[in-house]
Amino acid sequence: MKKHYFIFAFLILTSCGVKQTQNLLSSGNYDEAINNSISSLRSNKDKKGNQDYVYLLEEAFAKAKERDLNTINLLEKENNPANFEKIYNTYITLNERQEKIKPLLPLKLLNEKRNAIFPFENYNQSIVESKNNLSGYLYTNAKSLLSTSDKMNFRKAFDDLTYLNKITPNYKNSIDLLNEAQFKGTDFVSVYTKNETNMIIPARLQNELLDFNTYELNSKWTTFHGNKQKEINYDYEMIISFREIRISPEQIKEREFIKERQIIDGQKKLLDANGKEVLDNTGKVVMVDNLRNVTVRIFESRQLKSCQIQAKIDYIDLKSHQLIQSFPLASEFVFENVYATYKGDRRATDTNYYSYFDKRAIPFPTNEQMVYDAGEDLKKKLKNHILRNSFRN
Repeated sequence: MKKHYFIFAFLILTSCGVKQTQNLLSSGNYDEAINNSISSLRSNKDKKGNQDYVYLLEEAFAKAKERDLNTINLLEKENNPANFEKIYNTYITLNERQEKIKPLLPLKLLNEKRNAIFPFENYNQSIVESKNNLSGYLYTNAKSLLSTSDKMNFRKAFDDLTYLNKITPNYKNSIDLLNEAQFKGTDFVSVYTKNETNMIIPARLQNELLDFNTYELNSKWTTFHGNKQKEINYDYEMIISFREIRISPEQIKEREFIKERQIIDGQKKLLDANGKEVLDNTGKVVMVDNLRNVTVRIFESRQLKSCQIQAKIDYIDLKSHQLIQSFPLASEFVFENVYATYKGDRRATDTNYYSYFDKRAIPFPTNEQMVYDAGEDLKKKLKNHILRNSFRN
């Protein structure tokens, strides 16, 4: 009974696969029908239950070939260079379709006592000719685009030349043109800092803010420079203006407090109401936790110093000399060091407080170090703002 169930289930699944492939064929999805048929025939092409797939494959191949050849014939008659890519890709499809079927041949049609017919063609010459036509068109079109003054055209030229080098590597001077298109299509952004405060900004912070290699922000069409290069005409300017820096006085806050807790301090014998030892069913004395109340007096010191930086970021279009965008940027760094001593039993406090007992007072960071540390957070926020900026592609 179980065997019959599996056979029935298998027949249902097989019929569903055939029906799906028939629907694909009827709706003109010839290549999907071909792929379904090949997938089903690959494991056992001579199996009688797979005969439907052989018929479907034969029909789908013939219709797909006829459709593609008609498409090529129409495109060639239009005599439009813009059709070269479609013609080339269609020849590639015709050839690849054949190559997928070849490993299965011969495919037998048992009822008709013949092999399925797949009229293969040699498309090598057509592929080469169409590729040459396409390569020439891509090259000429890219050169034409590069002769304009439109950045979007330069980027289109880059895409064309990239494709050209994929199908015909090192075509003429296409590599040089590709580099030219990349350079011309790139938005170059000059970045510098301004100090509008009455404090000295650490040189190390300014250098790191302008070191865009560490930001990993350069994209395909946007490059940031912290140091201007003479040979580049910059498209945008980004100004990081430090508006205000506030540094708090050095503070030491002290407090004294007491903690109490009941703790387990070993074990003791369990005694009954009469002071006698309690025994378990094996005759052994029952042991219980020995609970104690402990107290500790803690003398805590907290060193505090903070630094706030207020800055502003301006984006300027250097072609129109217009302010594109302006937004505030704020950052804060807090130095804190907590240390403590105690009298009594330190087990009366939480174990996560123990680390403070091992610490001592340390020198406060200098104002310059505080500004630098606050600037580290400023760098992260600056990066996030740049990532969201509209001119970054």
